[in-house]
Amino acid sequence: MTADADVLARALAADAPLTWVLTGDSITHGLVHTQGGRTYAEHLHEVVRGELGRVHDALIDTAISGWRIVQLLDDFDRRVATWRPQVVTVMIGTNDCSDEGVFPVLSPAEFAASLTAFVRRVRTLGAIPVLLTPPAVDVPNAPERGRIAEFAQATRDVAAAEDTILVDVFARFAALGKGGVPWGLMNDPFHPNATGHAALALELVAVLGLDPVDSRVLPKLRADVAAGRLNP
Repeated sequence: MTADADVLARALAADAPLTWVLTGDSITHGLVHTQGGRTYAEHLHEVVRGELGRVHDALIDTAISGWRIVQLLDDFDRRVATWRPQVVTVMIGTNDCSDEGVFPVLSPAEFAASLTAFVRRVRTLGAIPVLLTPPAVDVPNAPERGRIAEFAQATRDVAAAEDTILVDVFARFAALGKGGVPWGLMNDPFHPNATGHAALALELVAVLGLDPVDSRVLPKLRADVAAGRLNP
């Protein structure tokens, strides 16, 4: 357990309300690809404010489709600081790894340096940073994102160096896909569908140690993911 995980566990056991900021790119933004289903941020909201009864907590999704880590750093005040959070989660890298488009091509090392800067700025707020690796990509159908595994590893490296909580979504999706892309959890080559968001939420909840008594949400999400894995 990291020191941050211990701090979070104590904060969740206390009565003081927490503000959670969830930021990143289109996967966290959650538009279109769930086709009206809940995103992982919305599932986390239900677990925290509903099943854990932390009704005074606030969960704020500030992610923007298409964004990269450099944009999050440039707009840090609006995306993160203005909300005075105690917990900040970030899933980023799916766009950063692309070698097409209007942005300069980033190396994994450059990405890691910017992500490290992001983590340190979160800590200056007195908040707990939580890093999420992005889901796997169907590289044959999105070759511009063929470096995604390198960027997932860069995120792991930053988490280890900065001693942050890590939610390894990339590894979990690879496991669900038996080493490949879990198609029943995807809406396109790199965006999870509603079932994929259920899988993502389950991994996040597990790593953060959120375990509501007699949960009605988590068994349903597990069943959805189990059924989704059966789809081609």
